[in-house]
Amino acid sequence: MPDTDLSISSLSFLKELNAELHHTSDFLCEALVVRRGQSFRLRLQLSRELQAQDRLLIQLSLGERPLQAKETLVELLVQRDPEPGRWGATITQTSHNQCEVDLKTPPNAIVGKYSLSVKIGDNYTYRPKHNHFYLLFNPWCEEDDVYLPDEASLQEYVLSDLGYVYVGHSKDIKGRPWNFGQFEEGVLELCMELLDKKRLGQAARRDPVRLARAMSALVNANDDRGVLVGNWSGKYSDGTSPIKWTGSSSILLEYGRTRAPVKYGQCWVFSGVLTTVMRCLGIPARSVTNFSSAHDTDGNLTIDVYVSRSGERLDNMAADSIWNFHVWNDVWMKRPDLPEGYDGWQALDATPQEESEGVFQCGPCPLKAIKHGEVHLPYESKFVFAEVNADRVVWRVQGAGSDAVTKVSEQRHAVGRYISTKAAGRDQREDITALYKFPEGSSEERKMTDRACAICSIAPPSQESSQLQLGLQCPVPVRLGSPISVSVCLSSLGPRPLTLTIMAAAQLQAYNGKTVATVKALKQEVTVQAETSTSVSMEIEAAEYLSKLSEVNDNLLLRVTAMAECEKPYFVCTEDIIIGFEYPPITVDLPVTAKLGEPFTGTFTFKNTTGVPMDNCKLLVEGLGLFKLATFNHGNVPVGRIFRSEILCAPYRRGPRKIIATISSDQISGITAEGAVTVE
Repeated sequence: MPDTDLSISSLSFLKELNAELHHTSDFLCEALVVRRGQSFRLRLQLSRELQAQDRLLIQLSLGERPLQAKETLVELLVQRDPEPGRWGATITQTSHNQCEVDLKTPPNAIVGKYSLSVKIGDNYTYRPKHNHFYLLFNPWCEEDDVYLPDEASLQEYVLSDLGYVYVGHSKDIKGRPWNFGQFEEGVLELCMELLDKKRLGQAARRDPVRLARAMSALVNANDDRGVLVGNWSGKYSDGTSPIKWTGSSSILLEYGRTRAPVKYGQCWVFSGVLTTVMRCLGIPARSVTNFSSAHDTDGNLTIDVYVSRSGERLDNMAADSIWNFHVWNDVWMKRPDLPEGYDGWQALDATPQEESEGVFQCGPCPLKAIKHGEVHLPYESKFVFAEVNADRVVWRVQGAGSDAVTKVSEQRHAVGRYISTKAAGRDQREDITALYKFPEGSSEERKMTDRACAICSIAPPSQESSQLQLGLQCPVPVRLGSPISVSVCLSSLGPRPLTLTIMAAAQLQAYNGKTVATVKALKQEVTVQAETSTSVSMEIEAAEYLSKLSEVNDNLLLRVTAMAECEKPYFVCTEDIIIGFEYPPITVDLPVTAKLGEPFTGTFTFKNTTGVPMDNCKLLVEGLGLFKLATFNHGNVPVGRIFRSEILCAPYRRGPRKIIATISSDQISGITAEGAVTVE
């Protein structure tokens, strides 16, 4: 019997049922979102009961020119019995004029936005009014290359839309709350639009390695007019200061709205946005911070640092640098493009530092390759290896205008400290240094270093001996507006007294290691008796550094560099310390619990005890699932002034929710707090 009398009156994607089974219920999106390698169900309302001889064909298409040969066009005959194969459409239930079909997608299907239609016979095609759905990677599917077997990790690295990025320095690590917001309205659609950029063809979208590498380029704006413009100048008047952002979704939505790169980002912002994009598409991802992170521009696995005779850092002479912290990403996936053994976490970095293959992109690079010094493996293993393992070589410039330099020290273990990420399921920092490198000074570390140097044809670093132990001590963190006392500690290691010239310089610097202003310098003669210790004190009054704050108001840090020079026997040694500042708190008042759809008020209170007036002061607050990003302008806030702001919250998502608050001003930025509420 012909099926020309059969037609379809409606098609339901059964969104609620499928979303729960596919772990996509949190997406604030009208269309169905499912994961590959797992069936999802459709319900068809027919003009009559389905008969055995009726022939239904489900057609799926992807992109502008779908082709069956590339699997961007898929035609599936609806069967009553399941058949083996990559794709399939099986009738699971019929009742009168209703028919339910299970649609099977392969675990390596192309990720993207699919359109769906149903053909009956040769002349009838039904296209639902809203006929598209989104297909994502599936870390719950064993056959998917992003399969992650640990449920706690899946909850954190795929489904959590809240987290932290870690900032500060190795002696004072701070967790900055961050709203990833991968489920917010419009974010998934924007991520899918990024896939349409010319860098990523349709076939590459099935491969998490190629997709992740492309996204590391597309999140920065250096190529293909990507999402974020990087800016480390300290001048942001034509955009948003990187330190003002509280999350990724507002950045991505601004990019989607304006169709122009968003100004501005620095490393933790690039990492936060890349985490959002990866989690949104279904690839497990986390933000990772490397403290004392090397930026090796010439690939020699050493970082050259130049200082003046008075101990001041001379940034204009160095292309290399050591950032107090650098934030990138780990993404989880198999590496079928590499020899066996390199699956798992891969380093990926969207911060535009160095070009690779003519593009500002970095990774994915297996953590195992980094740990074992296998710097020949793709992608950018040598660069990431240097970030966590490079040696720091300090050179002293002989005098003003002189090119003559003297090597002062070669430090083997100065970089790659306390590599950190948020722990799965806990609001705590997890140290993952052991995933990136062997313990400092161990035999395994020595072998790894020798292997990397051999691959790069570089001589291994030499071991140094010294007659003097030089150290710096300061209670950290220092409350902003308080004086600072630094002790230069000197210990003789030899059998004779040492007459030394002690020089020290205190300099304000940005988090990427660049000097902004010199605060104070010290020069003093001292004699250290044989095998004894003494110290020299450097006192810095609050006014001496507070007057310089407007020159570096984001990620404020003070570096003190000390140098000891001895004439007989002649040697020079140096050491430095980074001092972070403790800001006055923002008090966040929220109820412990709230009810879905019932408004409540959140209150934010701040007192300026910094020691300096805060001009053009703004409070920015964001609460995913509670309200959109809001800004309160408080103008000029004198020392001692208290301000209070209130925001009306209307919960639209259940579960634990957080509000992030941050304060910025012309003098000081980055004062951050968070509050928590459970929506029932």
